[in-house]
Amino acid sequence: MRRAGRGAEAAGTPHPKAWRMGACLGTTLVLYATPHPRRTPMTEFLARFFSLVTATLSGFDRLVFRGHLQPLHYQGGMLAFLNRCGVRLLDFKPFVTGVSNALRQASLAAAQRDHRPIVYLESSATSKEDLARRLLAEHPIEQGLICVLQAVEPCMSFEYHRSPDPAQRGLRLRPRKCLHIYQYYLHPVFGFMNARIQTWFPFNVQLCLNGREWLAQKLTGQGSTFNRVDNCFTWLSEPQLAQRLMDDQLRTDWPTALGEVARWLNPLHELIFWRSPMDYYWSAYQTEWATDLLCKSPQALASLYPKLVRHAMLHFKSPDVMRFLAPKAHGNYTGNIESSFKDRAEGVRVKHWQRGNSVKMYDKAGSVLRIETTIAKTTDFKVLRPVHDDDHDDKLAWRPLRKGVADLHRRAEVSQRSNDAYLEALAVVDDSTSCSELFDTVSRPVTDANQRRVRALRLGDPADIALLQAISRGEHATSGFRNRDLRNLLFPSAANTDPAQLRRQSARISRLLRILRAHRIIHKIPKTHRYRLSSCGQLLVTALFATRSASIKQLLANAA
Repeated sequence: MRRAGRGAEAAGTPHPKAWRMGACLGTTLVLYATPHPRRTPMTEFLARFFSLVTATLSGFDRLVFRGHLQPLHYQGGMLAFLNRCGVRLLDFKPFVTGVSNALRQASLAAAQRDHRPIVYLESSATSKEDLARRLLAEHPIEQGLICVLQAVEPCMSFEYHRSPDPAQRGLRLRPRKCLHIYQYYLHPVFGFMNARIQTWFPFNVQLCLNGREWLAQKLTGQGSTFNRVDNCFTWLSEPQLAQRLMDDQLRTDWPTALGEVARWLNPLHELIFWRSPMDYYWSAYQTEWATDLLCKSPQALASLYPKLVRHAMLHFKSPDVMRFLAPKAHGNYTGNIESSFKDRAEGVRVKHWQRGNSVKMYDKAGSVLRIETTIAKTTDFKVLRPVHDDDHDDKLAWRPLRKGVADLHRRAEVSQRSNDAYLEALAVVDDSTSCSELFDTVSRPVTDANQRRVRALRLGDPADIALLQAISRGEHATSGFRNRDLRNLLFPSAANTDPAQLRRQSARISRLLRILRAHRIIHKIPKTHRYRLSSCGQLLVTALFATRSASIKQLLANAA
């Protein structure tokens, strides 16, 4: 079994030094420890549409965990387990068949004892959740096991391959099909949830729960009232309490909580592995982190939402999607980035996805605007954690984000950052400032902080247009941009290594940055050489490029 290295983090708990240096979840949004007061993306959006929104709520929606017995996921580990159990390879099939049959009987025993429904599904097209909810309505309970569903599904499992060639003979882990058992519960903490186990070695398990369902359980226990439609709260009597309880979910001891449910699936776990004790390694296969803006009425959301949808579909290009979903986009990225619009029965949804991760916007229950980030592929993100080796014991470094539950805090942070970036990009919608006011402001000379005169921006000059396009690229919004980044964009042929030429180009970029700062289009990130587009700058470039891309017919129609 794998053992935790020196200084290993407790599962689901951020490293204390990393927590100080990173972001922490506040009551309604992610607050970053910056030395200067500045509006966050969430408050920027709320400041613009405060008259429509009554409360906000951010936290987990759907969570899918997977548990693996790691020693049994490679041939050597399985052979070692069989050796400890005294099982010969010739007896492999009868041994594993007997264990699987015993597991199946033990997993069904609770349902048989409590007279709960047990259903075998012949078709994969049957919605298991819909069936479980229907069985709950037919056989109601307040808490405990709802039903057990059985289905034959694909899996990875071992088989013994016979061959006269010793090199070809032995165990092989390969795709197969076996019986899977689903148990649906009304859990005392998590509420409605389900868990699945494959009945063949290596007994992989999967648990699905919902953070909103979990919150409803907590609010009910504390006597706080609310209105809910499916997994969405449309009204909260105590929104601050609700947000605090959502934040508390991040302090869960996941291995203990998930391990308890895994024992319900397989009550024989200790008996099967008594000669070779092992526990499940838990990973977050997929997480959904949602930011809900509760509007005063369906009419209030209906007055705004079509404009948000139009803006998202027309103005969010590939760099913007990378800004939402990738912590640091790069110019040589060749993957697919897609956006889609779908009008569903429950509302209109806009979705952008990249490499298995996505950010969505949709209207829920008529009066809730939801921004939701789904993460399934974690390799695009980093987490600050110790490096465990002989040379750098406990030294903090930015390492790839793991799927394990130990990094669930960081996954929540990057998901909230994605939602914030999306709201920030939407904050310019429906602004009452006229284009002439915006353009006139930057079309006049100004003075900088040192009282030096700075020229006006030339909004018809291709050079200034290229500059504004460069600073507004989506990949710069999260980590900002440097002089070098703009030089590579504005002088793409600057592959030459002439030091004098590079210095001249860098000096020119510095003068342009001074102009942009004087017009308050960008601001400098403290203690760095990076800059970021300001809210005024975001509004300016959005209006400018929307105007440049619109036809005369569209402009006249909007003016009317």
